[in-house]
Amino acid sequence: PGMPACCRGRCIVGACWFLMCAASAADTPLRHNYYALRHGQSLANVEGVISSDPAVACNHHGLSETGLQQARRAAEAVCAEALSTGVDGVAIVSSDFKRAWQTAQAVHTAVIARWLSCVPASAVCAETLLRERSFGTLSGGPDSRYADVWVHDAVSATHTEFGSEPVTSVRERAWGVVERLEAELPGRCMVVLVAHGDVLQILQTRFACVDPRTHRSLPHLETATLRRLSLPLGAGAG
Repeated sequence: PGMPACCRGRCIVGACWFLMCAASAADTPLRHNYYALRHGQSLANVEGVISSDPAVACNHHGLSETGLQQARRAAEAVCAEALSTGVDGVAIVSSDFKRAWQTAQAVHTAVIARWLSCVPASAVCAETLLRERSFGTLSGGPDSRYADVWVHDAVSATHTEFGSEPVTSVRERAWGVVERLEAELPGRCMVVLVAHGDVLQILQTRFACVDPRTHRSLPHLETATLRRLSLPLGAGAG
């Protein structure tokens, strides 16, 4: 009583997201330990531009010198986490955008140097479903325009303003990667998902079982930051 109609609607939708996710998590606890790793500082970050077009981002806008240093530090964090959790191996799954791929390669090099088991041993797994969210007509423009999309995200998870990819689409494709890895990877692995800001922020909402429209309210994932992703109620513990 007394709650505005708009708030009642948002609460009902949010509760539905939680109930659906919690039911799924309770039925199918995750076998592997999942981690988000955002790429290191990129040349696009330095230039202040949005780089979401695969034709550009797969070949350009790699890591800056600072980004390369960040990637090496992140790689050490991955190794330390793998050793402390006693997993059977480390699976590095990365967007094929240059900035993410270079970050993933740094992690792979460190894992091999520490004589840790890498799954597969020979390479990083390229995954196009972890590419950055498409920002449509804003790609190539100033990164200050991200906020223009996020304003609409908070209202609708299915909007396509500026030709941007809907939040629901990003969430579904990223979670699809998790589901496939659950089925395919052997043993109990540390799975490092190397990707991009929006993709990983949105994927966090699926792990947290919250309304995807709230992705910007979750703790911001800084460049080259490793973060554990767990389902609620301990269902994601490996």
